[in-house]
Amino acid sequence: MRMWIVFLLCLAGHAMAAPVSHTVCVCETEVGANPVQVEVGEFDEAIEVVEDVVAENPCLNHHCKKGKVCEVDESNTPMCVCQDPSTCPVAEGEFEHVCGTDNKTYDTSCHFFATKCTLEGTKKGHKLHLDYIGPCKYLEPCMDNELNEFPLRMRDWLKNVLVTLYERDEDNNLLTEKQKLRVKKIYENEKRLQAGDHSLDLLAHDFEKNYNMYIFPVHWQFGQLDQHPVDGYLTHTELAPLRAPLIPMEHCTTRFFEQCDADNDKYIALEEWATCFGIKERECRLSTSSTHKHVHDRPTRLNICRCRNEALYCQISKPEMRRSGSIILPMFSL
Repeated sequence: MRMWIVFLLCLAGHAMAAPVSHTVCVCETEVGANPVQVEVGEFDEAIEVVEDVVAENPCLNHHCKKGKVCEVDESNTPMCVCQDPSTCPVAEGEFEHVCGTDNKTYDTSCHFFATKCTLEGTKKGHKLHLDYIGPCKYLEPCMDNELNEFPLRMRDWLKNVLVTLYERDEDNNLLTEKQKLRVKKIYENEKRLQAGDHSLDLLAHDFEKNYNMYIFPVHWQFGQLDQHPVDGYLTHTELAPLRAPLIPMEHCTTRFFEQCDADNDKYIALEEWATCFGIKERECRLSTSSTHKHVHDRPTRLNICRCRNEALYCQISKPEMRRSGSIILPMFSL
């Protein structure tokens, strides 16, 4: 039995890359009732607290993307240059390893992005992406019947992640008021399928019977990922926070998201995303504007989670957060 998360909310599911964030991992443990522990702000790049300090160094307020560091030139002007991989912190354990699309294991994501930066402008660098969290390993081929099962479990997981956030959002840090109103309807519905390790037949039946409960969770996850920029399309980088942690646990992840890109243009549009999860075109059109209209109101963002001591530690952040915290999220088998 394989387990899976997202990030998304730990997803989600960026992973694997904006103003709000969360993370995922590979654990060789039984899944079902095991918790996901989310730590707030431990690795958040998007949050930068600047106190009233005299900025003597121009680099103090100069942001560089992953793989680059700030240096000043002869005129004391800040500029971003590629980081030397040898200057990256040493990995604390295997849980920090990442696998690139070149099938090479990198000690940490810092080593990976620093290496990718040195290859900028080359064909190899253009094709190099972070594939998944953890050391590179053999992944079994995804069979057609397995591919058809993937959206059944993921839809149910997204729904239960939102319900868990709603239950634990005492300080209004996890969901906006409008999101909470949407999730409240799901939470209070007596027909809601409770979290658990359900059969595929039951998941398919529940989706057909309680279809409306699954529309918002699917669009919510898309909105969590669509950050750079908010344009209704997911790039490989934007999809990474969800995709990268899932691949080691669910071998159909890559094939599923490749299938979502129906026109093979390297972008997953909101319409394509909804179709992948079985959401009808009408609901997709109706929720397109609401998915992005209040994007800056999103209080949190889930980043890549990593496995330590049989628990998943995930990054969660919000622009105004200045403290650490944690939340327990559900885990499900794949």
